[in-house]
Amino acid sequence: MRKPSEVTSDRALLIYTLHALENFEGNVGFLSDVKLQQLLFLAELHMLGKSLKGLNWEFVRFPYGAFSKDVDNDLLLLRRKERLANFDLSEEAQAVIPLVEQIRNANETNEQIFEILQKIIETHGIQDTTAITQSVEAVELCPSDSPEQKLPIRDISFHTIMVVPSRVEVSGALTVTPAQVKRLNVAMGY
Repeated sequence: MRKPSEVTSDRALLIYTLHALENFEGNVGFLSDVKLQQLLFLAELHMLGKSLKGLNWEFVRFPYGAFSKDVDNDLLLLRRKERLANFDLSEEAQAVIPLVEQIRNANETNEQIFEILQKIIETHGIQDTTAITQSVEAVELCPSDSPEQKLPIRDISFHTIMVVPSRVEVSGALTVTPAQVKRLNVAMGY
């Protein structure tokens, strides 16, 4: 279960990701829930692979790749708070971006987390939904009961939990101070 500060940082990084996708120089094309979920899954998986925790969403296997109810709920809340219209940032949501930039520049671990997020956007943001889903389904994970075995996501049963960040040991995590959490909460309307 996510801590309140993790929920806030996840939502702020969600807004930041949508901002980065809007301003990406490549052609992101049509952004859908499926594509966004896959991008966030890949970013979180790469962060955890580097022993870093920057995102805290749990993902399960769905017919179209990875899905997180947490991401879905965060999107819904940000839309209710009028910070998003579909995937477009509202004027109020723009106030979150400089706050996130301060967090990004706070320390080396935070910078590494944002570099991974940016790399995922550059690598997979240009893919259409079908291509990014195929990229996700080709990723190999190790089942917890047999870590020596690797299993591509496409072979994992639907509704199986694939990523639980709270159970993963990491060497570094995104640092957000209580004061920054408070300012982010105000900027996001809660």
